[in-house]
Amino acid sequence: MPRHSRRLRDCNQLRIIGGDLRSRLIRFPAVEGLRPSSNRVRETLFNWLRNHLAASCCLDLFAGSGALGIEALSRGAASVQFVEINQQVADSLQRNLALLQTRSATVSICTAQDWIQSAVPGQGYDLVFIDPPFEQELSATTCNALAVARLLNAGALVYLECSKDMGTKDLLPCFTNLKSSKAGQVHFSLWQYEPNS
Repeated sequence: MPRHSRRLRDCNQLRIIGGDLRSRLIRFPAVEGLRPSSNRVRETLFNWLRNHLAASCCLDLFAGSGALGIEALSRGAASVQFVEINQQVADSLQRNLALLQTRSATVSICTAQDWIQSAVPGQGYDLVFIDPPFEQELSATTCNALAVARLLNAGALVYLECSKDMGTKDLLPCFTNLKSSKAGQVHFSLWQYEPNS
């Protein structure tokens, strides 16, 4: 088999669905557990966010392919911090960002928990994507850790994706649910952070 064909077979791909980078292709390695949000979920999510993306400072934890953060950049976000634990996946993400010529995007290679612990308190984000491996059920604990570490601006929006809605049952009272939906076995929701709640 030609080397080029083998490379394509070992990669997955998706297209950006809106904004300046619409229809551009993102390729990412076929790594076990890497599960980008589906087109249907992304379409719904970014319809929810349409009035909140311009000039926003975003954080994409458990970034994987980077589909959510790149979609945000495509639609007007000012910056995105990507956090990904897998070196191969992070390298692929960095290559995609370079090919797309995105600005104000950085990739940290570490766990989400380590990144949160090392971040500067008060370094506020307006929008956060949290889509961890489903079997680890880290949605609520990660969301709460961001609040405790003072990494969210007042009124910040947090997107959570999990295998079942119970993944949000332990959220701190400072988070208010704005939107929720389901696609197959995927539950996804949008929350707003208010520090005095």
